[in-house]
Amino acid sequence: MSARLEVLEPGLAVAVQDRGRFGFRRLGVPVAGALDTDLLAAANALAGNPADAAALEVLLTGPTLRVRSGRVRLALAGAIGASVQRAQGEPVQAPPWSTVTASAGDTVRFGAVAAPKEGGPAIAYVAVSGGVDVPPALGSRSTYARAALGGVQGRALAAGDLLGCAGAVGDAFLEFKAPPLAQADGPIRVIPGPQADHFTEAALQALCDQPFTVTPDSDRMGLRLQGPLLAHSALGADIASDGVTPGAIQVPANGQAIVLMADCQTVGGYPKIATVISADLPRLAHLRPGAQLRFARVGLAEAAAARAERKRRLAQWVARIASHRPPGVIDEAALYHGNLVSGMVRADAIE
Repeated sequence: MSARLEVLEPGLAVAVQDRGRFGFRRLGVPVAGALDTDLLAAANALAGNPADAAALEVLLTGPTLRVRSGRVRLALAGAIGASVQRAQGEPVQAPPWSTVTASAGDTVRFGAVAAPKEGGPAIAYVAVSGGVDVPPALGSRSTYARAALGGVQGRALAAGDLLGCAGAVGDAFLEFKAPPLAQADGPIRVIPGPQADHFTEAALQALCDQPFTVTPDSDRMGLRLQGPLLAHSALGADIASDGVTPGAIQVPANGQAIVLMADCQTVGGYPKIATVISADLPRLAHLRPGAQLRFARVGLAEAAAARAERKRRLAQWVARIASHRPPGVIDEAALYHGNLVSGMVRADAIE
């Protein structure tokens, strides 16, 4: 059974994202996709979806959705909650890291993503049963707004958009919840290069010895940092353009670092002083303007171990998802099955 959701209020820069668009970088097409693929996988696990199903990425303020048809299970991963105004019945609240099932006529209003505390998430994901069903473009449903590719007409959500998904299956009275998915802490780990020789020894030392601040002109393409001057060596601040990937730290002639993110270009002519390891790249997505970070140098073995640890931590979290019946829910099917209630009759019909 299919279902449809109507966007009443789009929120702020809320867009459809999956794990990204792979295999087209040679054609100049970025990967794009979710900034935090672990949180995307967590939301999908709560909803009973494959880890790479398309969901809504919420950077600041969530949308308001109305269920136009069917019954939809929505799952919230990150510091975001929701309230559901029932077409029939009392309104209910859905806390972060839980699911809520809504039926035709219900309105679901998502709040703002809470400011991060102690390294907590600053972006959130809302998964729907079966995943957001928008037409795939080049094998992905991810939104890449710079090229109007994927998602809903290649852009963020807008009022009036209709989102398809699968109807919720299984026990209509069960919801799911889990504790917050812990975020790793400590410095952001990097591997020097591939053009570390374009920088002075002092610059290489400063990269890992001094803090950097996230500037307001950061976006899904790159995290622009303000910090110590990363001076170039005699080899200069320009190279013949070569391939770049998310996590690469470019340093243009002004000596200020740019960490490339999911929507980054595929080639670049600035030398790269280091590359953020894949295990720590999602952490950068949660740094808002004004936040400070530090880098730490590691080797390939440590990067591989961190990646394995990240996968293990997510798998352990998925194993902790538990079902429950929200307060006030009456499982009529169980009552009838247990012969605890029977049908109602009119009192005046009894003689």
